[in-house]
Amino acid sequence: MASENIIILTDADFKEQVNGSDMPVLVDFWAEWCGPCKMIAPELEKLADELVGKVKVAKINVDDNRSTPGEYQVMSIPTMVLFKDGKEVERAIGFRKKDELLKMIEKHL
Repeated sequence: MASENIIILTDADFKEQVNGSDMPVLVDFWAEWCGPCKMIAPELEKLADELVGKVKVAKINVDDNRSTPGEYQVMSIPTMVLFKDGKEVERAIGFRKKDELLKMIEKHL
């Protein structure tokens, strides 16, 4: 992963990182074997770099962390869930360009 602005989440720290955040958090539910997940990674990196100080961008590997995706009913990947004040406010499933994700996020800033 190229951007140091992307947070790697686990089942153990998900709630603390997301619920405890003072800004919105965009979480990418992904897996290593997922082609569209690999395609969206550079888009998320650009987004994370652009939105420093406004939005946190995070990733959680669904193969390594099974309880969190189940809790949020993530059925397919990539799924990007935007959390604000610890609550889900928007969701995008499948590959999205950076500009599409930015529009989704800007509604909640």
